[in-house]
Amino acid sequence: MPASLLTSSARTAARNAWAISPLGPGVEQYDGLPATVLADEPHRRLVRYDRATSATATRPVLLVPPLAVSARCFDLRPGQSLAAHLLASGRATYLVDYGQIGFADRAMGFETWIDDILPTAIQLVLADHAAAGDPVDGVDLVGWSLGGTMSLLTAAAHPDLPIASLTALGTPIDYTQIPAIQPLVVADRLLGTRAVTAPTAALGGVPRHLVRASYRAMAPKRELTKAVHLARNILDTEALARTLAIDGFIGEMPGYPGRAYHQIHTRLMVRNELATGIVRLSADREIRLRDVTAPVLFVGSATDNIADGPAVEAGASVVPGARYAAADGLSHLGLVAGPRASEVSWPLLDAFLERTS
Repeated sequence: MPASLLTSSARTAARNAWAISPLGPGVEQYDGLPATVLADEPHRRLVRYDRATSATATRPVLLVPPLAVSARCFDLRPGQSLAAHLLASGRATYLVDYGQIGFADRAMGFETWIDDILPTAIQLVLADHAAAGDPVDGVDLVGWSLGGTMSLLTAAAHPDLPIASLTALGTPIDYTQIPAIQPLVVADRLLGTRAVTAPTAALGGVPRHLVRASYRAMAPKRELTKAVHLARNILDTEALARTLAIDGFIGEMPGYPGRAYHQIHTRLMVRNELATGIVRLSADREIRLRDVTAPVLFVGSATDNIADGPAVEAGASVVPGARYAAADGLSHLGLVAGPRASEVSWPLLDAFLERTS
């Protein structure tokens, strides 16, 4: 290796090593896409991503994040931003953000999202899009993971809402197909729901630190080999930026509110109600997925270690007229914000939105 190249590599390695150290500035500064805040109520912050030109698509897109996940999932970093991709495709793009969840929010349940947060956001998006003089033909919902679940339940509970289409990325429907949660299901059947959920009931939900630890535990290989990965890629600034962006994303995860987590545990995991097509929120209220009237696309991956492909694909058998598209080779986060999403999963979304328009 020429001396000049060796010197340059040494400088790059030293610069990157300092950047990724605990006291370093990081290898990439990304503040997210510019956006205009349309509403800023607690757990209901709605923003419109700014665009340089008028939208060419007839319908706006509302991005719906999961519970207990940073809304950065849709705008992780340059090249890994579904929001930027949608803007470049000529679509007016909006995001609803739930913000931080704490003990005071323990009473928030599915009903909060499906009867309030999402219907309100949909109507505000429609009104803002119309006020801009753009053609209005309903709203396209794009949800990731539990964001897709909440979108589906909202569409089923309120079929009169102007939902033109619904895309659910990595949204599990049949929880029996997810090996990682089966020990929890077995524990519930042996010990009873009250015993299993007692800690989260006392804490008012799942605290953010436990959510972050659980997410990391779902990808043990990544966590165990991260130091080696960083060392091997000390000269690859792009690879380092991708890794640190994911770490930053995990570090911003909020918690689950108590009531919502209890519903996830009992209704979705233990009773597997989504797979039956009927979610029983209370003794006098059932939500039937057969009432969803909008076109629905499920996108899953066989290599998703959180919501396995078959768990997502089951949605095509439960929701009338729904389709499933495989984006194999991607992780759970990779479906929406992976470095290969632009080649694998985003084109599936693009094709669906074009077809339904």
